[in-house]
Amino acid sequence: MHIKKAILTGGGRATRLHPITTTINKHVLPLANKPMIFHAIEKAVKAGIKEIFINTNPGETELQQYIGDGGHWGIDITFFEQTGGPQGIAHVVKEAEKFIGHDPFMFYLSDNILLGGLNELFDEFSAGKYDCMLALSEVNDPERFGVPVFDTQHNLIDVLEKPQNPPNNFAVTGIYLYGPRVFFEAFDHIEKSTRGEYEISSIHSYLLKTGKKVGAKEITGWWKDTGKIEDLLIANRLLLEKMDTADFPNHGIVEEGARIHGNVHIGLGSRIAGDVTLNGPLIIGENCIMKQCTVGPCVAIGSGCEVIGAHVEDSIILDNTEINADLFIRNSILGKNVKIIKKSSTEGRSIIVGDKSVIEL
Repeated sequence: MHIKKAILTGGGRATRLHPITTTINKHVLPLANKPMIFHAIEKAVKAGIKEIFINTNPGETELQQYIGDGGHWGIDITFFEQTGGPQGIAHVVKEAEKFIGHDPFMFYLSDNILLGGLNELFDEFSAGKYDCMLALSEVNDPERFGVPVFDTQHNLIDVLEKPQNPPNNFAVTGIYLYGPRVFFEAFDHIEKSTRGEYEISSIHSYLLKTGKKVGAKEITGWWKDTGKIEDLLIANRLLLEKMDTADFPNHGIVEEGARIHGNVHIGLGSRIAGDVTLNGPLIIGENCIMKQCTVGPCVAIGSGCEVIGAHVEDSIILDNTEINADLFIRNSILGKNVKIIKKSSTEGRSIIVGDKSVIEL
């Protein structure tokens, strides 16, 4: 039973990532200068997926513009609007029933970043003729996730959603495989939780309690649910560190005297002055200007940015942002069109800051 269809998430409001996500869909936030959802799409394609269905918030147009119809990856991508408001991620799958029909499929939460591949998970699902397969990862905070419950023979017997006292340190990651129709049959027998949502863990509990063959496999490589700002920064760093040297071409202009250490990508039209130090892994987008600064390691800078006089490490900087100040910036995310500039006079500083912003001085 080979899986050729997948549902990917593209909706939600990502309030824990405010203020960054007040004006940009979380799923297109760049990690290693690539929209987050692109990493999920690429994992799916490598596992053999040919059709992807992505849910969006009502009226959403941003995702469609970023992603297109899938031709870039040689697959077909269809978008569908989430109706009836947020009702849990199991409801997202139910909304895609007309696309899935009687075929097996993968459900992938696109804010999950995975360094390893999915092929072993797919192979075990097919070889074992499972009705459902859950991908597990060991974490330090299992109470934030669905947690598997095993009997003394290590057979999976239940899944608990965000338990206060987790029975183990495994999290059910946001990657699920389902055989024909089993998910939709289960959905018709579950009810909303106390949170008012259809929980994905309720689906798995129902399948286990009705005798379906549900497997669980620990995924290889590093996995992260990017639900918090610090998670985004960790994912960005690890993705940069994992990239091959060939992924760091220099298409820009580097003046004599500039010091470049490690893997550094410089985008087309970018200019690096002779008084700059760049420490890889580091990605600089197109049409950027770097002067009198030290940048990297583990920094991803979008297109059209200027960094002058600053020292930047372990950060994500989105398009058209200007930093012109003698500052050491670390573990930071700067949105689009941000300005951090030095004021020469002592008359006081002008600061325009939106809701939920964080400034350390």
